[in-house]
Amino acid sequence: MNKKFSSKPDSEFREADSGIPASERLFAEEVPVKESETPNCDGMKRRKFLGMGLLGVAGLGLPLSTKAEKKTAIENFVKESVSVAESVSSQSDSFEDKMDMLQKAWDKKDYRLARALTNSLRISEIQAQADHEDFGTPLIAANQFGTVSSLPTAWKNWAKGWMYYKVVSLEEKAGIQRKAEPVEVLLSFQASQTASLAREIRVAEIKSGVLTEVISQVFSEVRRGAEKICKLLFLADNEGKEKRDYLIFYGNPDAELPNYQSDLKVTGEGYGLDIENEYFTAYLSKQTGQLARLILKREHGLEIYSGGQGHGEPAGIDWAHDYVTEDNFQKVRISLWDECPDFEVVRGPICTIIRRWGLPYSPVHPVFSPARLNMDIEYRFYAGLPYFHKFGHMSALKTFDMVYVRDDEWVITGQSFTDIVWVNAEGKVQIGEVPEASADNLWGVGFFNKDTKDSFIGLFLEHHADGFQELRHNGSPSFYYKWHGQFWQRWPVPQGVKTIPEGAVFHQKNAYVTLPFDTKDGSGKIERLRKELMNPMAVSASSIQQNILSRDSPRRLARLAEAQDSPIPKDLIWKALRDVKDPQFYKSDISIVDLGLVYDVTVRGSVVKVLIAMPHRGRPLGSYFAYGSNVVHPTTSKNILTAVYEIPGVKKVIMEQTWYPGWSSNMLTDDGRKKLGI
Repeated sequence: MNKKFSSKPDSEFREADSGIPASERLFAEEVPVKESETPNCDGMKRRKFLGMGLLGVAGLGLPLSTKAEKKTAIENFVKESVSVAESVSSQSDSFEDKMDMLQKAWDKKDYRLARALTNSLRISEIQAQADHEDFGTPLIAANQFGTVSSLPTAWKNWAKGWMYYKVVSLEEKAGIQRKAEPVEVLLSFQASQTASLAREIRVAEIKSGVLTEVISQVFSEVRRGAEKICKLLFLADNEGKEKRDYLIFYGNPDAELPNYQSDLKVTGEGYGLDIENEYFTAYLSKQTGQLARLILKREHGLEIYSGGQGHGEPAGIDWAHDYVTEDNFQKVRISLWDECPDFEVVRGPICTIIRRWGLPYSPVHPVFSPARLNMDIEYRFYAGLPYFHKFGHMSALKTFDMVYVRDDEWVITGQSFTDIVWVNAEGKVQIGEVPEASADNLWGVGFFNKDTKDSFIGLFLEHHADGFQELRHNGSPSFYYKWHGQFWQRWPVPQGVKTIPEGAVFHQKNAYVTLPFDTKDGSGKIERLRKELMNPMAVSASSIQQNILSRDSPRRLARLAEAQDSPIPKDLIWKALRDVKDPQFYKSDISIVDLGLVYDVTVRGSVVKVLIAMPHRGRPLGSYFAYGSNVVHPTTSKNILTAVYEIPGVKKVIMEQTWYPGWSSNMLTDDGRKKLGI
């Protein structure tokens, strides 16, 4: 069916409770996001733990239209905040109180108590991060959205089950064909319009009037007052010099966690993962999370590894980051971690992200434990791409002297490669030794084998500093490193500079490529990839154009039981699960639904599967909620099996437990927050 669609502004976009006049609503291709439309994050930095400040419990914004309404709402909010603060303070202790207790324990030389309080402070910091971390300004504000009911009939029928959408436009400006390129956007939504963005979000490309779903991945979903914010990754194609629009659907209580298929396979727990796609398998150290080995998935499967005894730590191919202290006293490095001081992991069908941060360790840690240069390192491995990214940020916490700093070093055992390859300042690939005149202005380095065509090449996409002078872009490769093998290393600080000032931050973004390379077309292939990586597609907020062409799609967006067509109504299942309480809270009468522990409900015929999480590893037995009983609750409580089996038509209940993504207070419902007093 071919159909032209012409919409009126008032039916195209709803701005619920915004108080924004129609003349300021979203209709342009570029959306100016106003400060008032985004979560109030700046003030959070000054708040006490768990939101004790005015207008600040979990970053609540007040979308009000008149001064009188604002005054009344603020007065009511202050009253509620006081009661919430009193409730929270009776159940926990503030960061400031713990700091005071820590100082007293330190003064008394009660080091065991000091260590206990230090751990408690860390827990407070984790919770504060969950409640207040600022991800920046969303591309599209929460109150800017369209309703599916206003879409053309063909699209409305295709997206049956979903209630709202936003529009994102991607423009390719470099004239490069893109195939399944990952695109990341930060988006904000009204919390009242969605129960779980991870379950509900679907992305569809508009092409010749037809909607086609594309693979997407939601992560970093947080609650900020009346809004929910998330990062969204999706895969996009482009023929070059094209501008394409994508609809982002959400608001479907029947939606299930999508089960997209991709070549990205991840095994393991924590940061010690094995990550595989069609081009390579990467093995991360179970001790530090550093990249230990890389196997190229070609006919002979070259293994890139670093053998030997290291410096007393397990050897790996990625040795950065580190620095040597003043007077050449010692080298402190992240490869000496016995475990990551802190880390976050995101797993999904498009990308696996491993972020680790902390202060590097001394060879005789903890005799020396300098707190001078914090190192924040992130790997990103993608589906279907022959490269992975590494982001690095080194931040000086105080002014200090050093001999040198390294932010990129790779060591490869053996003689796997025959030739050196490097990239000059103009982005041109060169083969052979790096001349002295170019040694401090390199933008890519690596090796290849002229016989097997195996290669491993690092592309330096970004390399700069804040609060410091211009960095050196060096790192000339070498074939022979102390009879060990092949390596390169980068020292970004200019020669003769020995002092790093407080507040200086060194930034990097590198891509490490494993494409087959030969002297005939290898250089052009790497140059084209570098140009592509240096020129990502431009992302902007957009809207449905008037008189847009719409056509029927070959299949609908909803999977089985996602479009109010479940053989057992899902609202009955969610209602039943609200009778499953957590008796560890004696008076709160709080259910596993309000706690945000139920991640997914699926229905297949008469079989119901409930996917749940547990709040933390100290309570690993999710089966407690499946089989346990409750005698202390003020109201009747049931276990999962009992509650769901009572629903007519249910013949089988399956309960599964997951640790991914990890539970946080962002998953609490509004009722859950009230019952916990936060």
